Amino acid sequence: HSAVFASSFRENAARALLLPRRRPGKRTPLWAQRLKAQNLLAVARNYPNFPIVLETYRSCLQDRFDVPSLKEILEKIERREIRVHETETQSASPFARSLAFAYVAEYLYNGDSPLAERKAQALTLDRNLLNELLGQEELRELLDATVIDQLQDELQCLTEERQAKSAEHIVDMLRRLGDLSFTELGARSAEDPESWVQDLLQQNRIVEMIVGAEKRFLAVEDVALYRDAFGAMPPKGLPTALLLSVEKPLEQVFARYSRTHAPFEMSQLGHRYGMTESQLEPSLRALCARNRLLEGGFLPLRSGREFCEPDVLRVIRRRTLAKLRNAVAPVESATLCRFLLDWHGVNGGNRLEDVIPALEGLPISFKDLEKTVLPQRVKDYRPSQLDGLGQMGFMVWVGHGSLGTKDGKIALYRRDRISALLPKPVVPDDLEPLQQKIMNALHERGACFFFDLLQLCDHPSNDRLLSALWDLVWMGLVSNDSFAALRSLGAKTKNRRRSKLEAAAGRWVAVSSFLFGEPSDTERLMAWSQTLLERYGVVSREAVSSEGLTGGFSPLYQTYKIMEESGRVRRGYFVEGLSGAQFAWAQTVDRLRADQKGSPELKALVLATPDPANPYGSLLPWPENKGRPRRASGTHVVLVNGHPVFFLAKGGKKLTSFPKAEEADFLDAALDGLREIARKIRGRTLKLQEIDGGRPMESPLAPKLIQYGFQDDYAGLVLMDTPY
Repeated sequence: HSAVFASSFRENAARALLLPRRRPGKRTPLWAQRLKAQNLLAVARNYPNFPIVLETYRSCLQDRFDVPSLKEILEKIERREIRVHETETQSASPFARSLAFAYVAEYLYNGDSPLAERKAQALTLDRNLLNELLGQEELRELLDATVIDQLQDELQCLTEERQAKSAEHIVDMLRRLGDLSFTELGARSAEDPESWVQDLLQQNRIVEMIVGAEKRFLAVEDVALYRDAFGAMPPKGLPTALLLSVEKPLEQVFARYSRTHAPFEMSQLGHRYGMTESQLEPSLRALCARNRLLEGGFLPLRSGREFCEPDVLRVIRRRTLAKLRNAVAPVESATLCRFLLDWHGVNGGNRLEDVIPALEGLPISFKDLEKTVLPQRVKDYRPSQLDGLGQMGFMVWVGHGSLGTKDGKIALYRRDRISALLPKPVVPDDLEPLQQKIMNALHERGACFFFDLLQLCDHPSNDRLLSALWDLVWMGLVSNDSFAALRSLGAKTKNRRRSKLEAAAGRWVAVSSFLFGEPSDTERLMAWSQTLLERYGVVSREAVSSEGLTGGFSPLYQTYKIMEESGRVRRGYFVEGLSGAQFAWAQTVDRLRADQKGSPELKALVLATPDPANPYGSLLPWPENKGRPRRASGTHVVLVNGHPVFFLAKGGKKLTSFPKAEEADFLDAALDGLREIARKIRGRTLKLQEIDGGRPMESPLAPKLIQYGFQDDYAGLVLMDTPY
C-alpha cells in the first residue's frame, strides 16, 4: 500500500506490456498511467504469486532497499568482521533530522488532542495491524461501557422491540440464543410465556432438559448438541435423526454463546454451565486458534481477560466510534452557555482572587460588577473583599467610559499583567487647564489624596476638582487605590457633604504609573491570547470582536496558530454557530462536551446581560424575538438550562420573551427568575409596562404571569415580592 510499491509496480507492468497505449507512438499522460496501474494492482493484490507482484517485491527489496547488502553487513557484524561504535553527535544527520522532524510534526502533540478525538482515532486503526505492531491490543479504555450494555440487551432479546410476542418468536429465540430457563424466557417475552411454552412442548418443537443443574428449555434441534456437550438426558420419543452424534459440541455451544453475548469472562461461562476453567479452556483456546473467538481486555473498569466474538467486537467498535464522532461534532449554543456558566463558576463558591483572571481587562459597569457579576461567583461576597485586594496591590482598576453621573465602565487588572494587557495611555493635547494640573501633580508627586490635589492645583472648588478627576478617570488616565469612590457614585444618602467626601475617598494615581517597561507586540498578543482563553474557554472571531481589541482577530489568529503548532492549544470546530477558526485547550474541549444534555431539573439563572458568562448578543446571536435585546448596562437575561427565556431592559419596565417561553416547563422556571430580579435587584417590585413591544395585557404570556402572582395595574403588570 506504499507509494514506492505502487510506482515500482507501474514501471514493471509497463515494461511487461500490461499497460498498453491506446495510441501507439504517442505519450500517455502520467496520471493516466497511474490510474491504470492502480486498477491493475487492486486486482493483482489478491494473487500474491502474480509475476508482476513478485517482480515488484524483488525490485523494491533488492534494487531500491538493497536488502542483500544489508544482510551481508549484518552477517559481517555477527562474524565480528565489522565493529559497531556508538557515536553521539551534537545534531542529527540530514537524513535522521528529516525523520525526527516528521515525527515531531505528526505524533509529539498527538496526546494533547481532546479525549473524543484520541479515542476515535484509535478505534479507526486495524486490529490485526495493532496486534502485529504491538503484540497485544488493550481496548478497555477505548470501548464505551454504555454501548456494550446496550448491545448485550439487544443480543439477548431484552429490549422491547426484540421481545417475544408469540410462540413462533419463542422457538426462534431458543434457536438463536440456546438454552433458557423459564424465568429467562419471561424476561424476554412481551407477556406471560407459559401458555406458549406448554403448546410448544406438546408439539415437540421445544424440550426441557437439565443443563448446568437447572431446568432449561431448548429447541428440539439442539437436543443432541447439549447431550454430547454436557451429558444432559434427552426426553423420550424423539426421532433418531435428532439424536445423531455431534462433532465438537462444546465448541458449538460456546461459539453460539459468544455470538449472543458481549465480552464475557471465563468464570461467567463456567457459572452458566457448571464447569471449571480447566474444562472450559481447551474449547475456548481452540475457538481462539481458528479466529472464531478473541481474547483480550475489552470491558472498561475490569482487570481480567475476556473473550469476545469478532463480529460482536466489530459492532461494539463501530457503535463506539459513531458515539465518539457524535461527541466530536460541534456542540449547540445552549451547551456553550452552560459551559460558560460552569467555566466562570456562576453560583459557585469561588474565592475572589480566583475570579479576577476570567474578568481581567473586560470593561463592565461597576454596578453590574458589584451587584450581580461578583456576588454570583463568590459566596457571601462583601464589597470589603474587593477593597482588600486593591489595598494589597493584587489588582487595580481603570476607567473605560462614563455611564451617566452614577455609573461607569471599569476594567480590572492584576498588577503583574497590566503592563502587557493595557496600552500606555496617551494624554490628549486639549485637556482643560485644571485637568492638566492634576496630571502634572500626579506625575510629580505620585499617588495623592484629594486634599493634597486641592493644594497642588491652586485650591479650586471641591466640585470642580472632583468633576475634573472623574473626567480623567473615564478617559482612562487616572485611577484610585480603592473602590469607595466608585461605590459612592450610585449611593443614596441624605448627607450631601458626606456623599462628596466619599466620592473623593482614597488616593488618586496616574494610570501610567501602573505600567513598567515597554512590552513588545508579541508579548501583548500572547498576554491577550491567554486572557481570552481564561475568559471564554473557546476563542473565536466573535469573542475577539466583542472585546474590541486593536487589530481585530488577524494578529491573534497568527498567535493562536503558533500556539497550536507548539501543542499549547487545539484548533477545531467545537461550537455550532461560531466562525470556523476556534481555539481552546484540549482539556477545555473535553469539559465543553461533557454536559451536552444539561440538568433534568430546570432552574432559572439571572445574569447581567454584559456578563461574559452570557454568550448571547456577543458570541452568539439572540434567538428570534419581537424586542431589541442588547448587552447594555443595567439589563438582565433569564437563562434556563442554557437557553435565554426572558430579557429585561434597563429600568425593569420592558420584557422581551424568546421562543423557549412557549414551553411550559421553561416558562415556569423563568418566572422564578423574574421574582429573583424583583427581590434582589428591583427593590422587591417589578413593574412591566411593555412585553414584546406591546401592552402587557395583550401578550399571550399575561394569563400565566397573572396566575404566577403578577397583578393588573393601570401602569401594566406588577409583581410584589414580600419579604420572608
